[in-house]
Amino acid sequence: MNLNKPLVVTAGEPAGIGPELCNALADSPYVDDVVIIGDRRQFDNRLRIIDTPFPVDVTPGRPDSANAGTLLEGLRTAAEGCMNGDFAGMVTAPLAKSVIADSGVEFIGHTEYLAAATGAALPVMMLVANDLRVALASTHMPLREVPDYLTPERLQQVLRILHADLRDKFGIESPEIVVCGLNPHAGEDGHLGGEEIEFISPTIDALREQGLNLRGPLPADTAFTPAAGHKDAVLAMYHDQGLPVLKYAGFGTSVNVTLGLPIIRTSVDHGTAFDIAGQGKAHTGSLFAAVALAKSMALGST
Repeated sequence: MNLNKPLVVTAGEPAGIGPELCNALADSPYVDDVVIIGDRRQFDNRLRIIDTPFPVDVTPGRPDSANAGTLLEGLRTAAEGCMNGDFAGMVTAPLAKSVIADSGVEFIGHTEYLAAATGAALPVMMLVANDLRVALASTHMPLREVPDYLTPERLQQVLRILHADLRDKFGIESPEIVVCGLNPHAGEDGHLGGEEIEFISPTIDALREQGLNLRGPLPADTAFTPAAGHKDAVLAMYHDQGLPVLKYAGFGTSVNVTLGLPIIRTSVDHGTAFDIAGQGKAHTGSLFAAVALAKSMALGST
């Protein structure tokens, strides 16, 4: 089935593998579904391109922070086009946060940038690998900051967004969500940490009373096992609690989805891979999966 409007794909860091991955779309089933934002000089002429020329010539594997402004301009164009209805959704190839930071621009990541660009109050990061979905209650921050970041109000907001987007964007009428504890053994009745007793369990109980289908808090080493029963998604409390399991299950074909935005946004599950850029070694699996998922979400057929 064809889309009424194309997906916009941002090609990412020009010295990384993003342009190479995007060029592979020319020989894929998705060639008619996408328009690429990037420097036209880097792309196959069979692709539809929104040209954003870089001020400094690009050498694969050697990023230049002087190109960061143009890169962010492309992201802004993609987000605005989605908000205006010009695009059905957006798919992002990888950026190098450090390269953008070296240009003098504060940049935490795609997720946070797109939340600001679209006026979203709280973006929620979720990765998808086949039928496994793992969302994060916190994203890119030092581990020592996580307990203070996870307030009852924020956890409730994350769970509401996760529930709503599983229902509205993934078509799951009453999503079953397993919630991990923060501490080993989910706190072991307070002996290994008190957050589960203090606010995680009360938050889950309160939302259950409002109709959300939640289980937990479960120990993270139990939540992902068959013993935890059927689950449409797992909410991990922090980045490295949930994503190692997800990436082990589907690295190279998993997809990053940003929930809580007024637009559809998917992304690859990997970085810029400067060490292999321009060598024809990049694996297209995650980009193709990201395009396929964004298309399914836009068509309402996930």
